[in-house]
Amino acid sequence: MAVRIIRLGSQRVEGEGTRIGTVRRPPRGVPKTEFASQNWYDVWFPNLAPSVETMKLGRQAKTPSQWAKFIKKYRAEMGTPENSHAIELLAVLSRQCNFSVGCYCEDEMRCHRSVLRELLAAAGARVV
Repeated sequence: MAVRIIRLGSQRVEGEGTRIGTVRRPPRGVPKTEFASQNWYDVWFPNLAPSVETMKLGRQAKTPSQWAKFIKKYRAEMGTPENSHAIELLAVLSRQCNFSVGCYCEDEMRCHRSVLRELLAAAGARVV
């Protein structure tokens, strides 16, 4: 049992479980009925996505300092009671079933999912 951190739209792996989209916006030009069949996500959970303002910071970050500002702001957003409870819930579920969380970004190290991976692990999640 574990949570996988994945790129949405990528080929699913055996045993991956339910795919959760932690993105602010659904994929463009894709009918809702095809999100799962096209490997985007089974469930949309924008609560764990950066706010629009923070997402823009991340996209515009060119330097390590700018990226650090994005991380700090995203971590602060995830520190709110609502979001920290969601992270705790996913951490517990990762010890009982397989599922995955992800985003569209090509490079995980320049994506909020790298921070989400750390937050889930810190909450005791089994992360693959």
